[in-house]
Amino acid sequence: MDPNRNTPLRAVALVCTLTPSPAPSSSQLLAEQTMAALAEHGVTGKTVRIADHDVKPGVRTDMGDGDAWPEIRDTILGADILILSTPIWLGHPSSIAQRVLERLDAEISESDDEGRMLTYGKVAAVCVVGNEDGAHKVSADLFQGLNDVGFSLAPNAVTYWVGEAMHGTDYQDLDKTPEKTAATTATLAANTAHLARRLKGASYPAS
Repeated sequence: MDPNRNTPLRAVALVCTLTPSPAPSSSQLLAEQTMAALAEHGVTGKTVRIADHDVKPGVRTDMGDGDAWPEIRDTILGADILILSTPIWLGHPSSIAQRVLERLDAEISESDDEGRMLTYGKVAAVCVVGNEDGAHKVSADLFQGLNDVGFSLAPNAVTYWVGEAMHGTDYQDLDKTPEKTAATTATLAANTAHLARRLKGASYPAS
């Protein structure tokens, strides 16, 4: 039993589908399921579909007039947990997921009064959906980027579903969530919330 179970936590899930709302999205669905699993551990928060916002290309915290990233960044910095949810396209994370990582790169140059990145103490996890193999490769790409910009990763920090090769079934079209995916999502939520509470109570040492 987690002794800090009642410590409030906030999460934000950035959905990196290429499809704007209101069109349905498998990446959105898995992100929402992950947020629901986190809610079982006392975590509140919201999802943000990046395609609905004008996130400019670049590697600064603010790319100027019309850039939607500063507001999204404020949400990230106000949260304890960041979820990135992406489809697999041509064996890679979506271009929007890559843009999110590029914008997060600016955090390397931001620090608190003790020299720590502002993302230190925050925990990240990943959701991946696709119709071909590649979930491990995609999560590895995102893990490396998230770790580089200051996020911590709990054990089993990815949940995913990939369909049978050469078929066109989407995750959102399944009659029910596969048991293995549901169980993996539950493990992600439990471990991620646990680590976030530990880091909230005991920050990393000053750099």
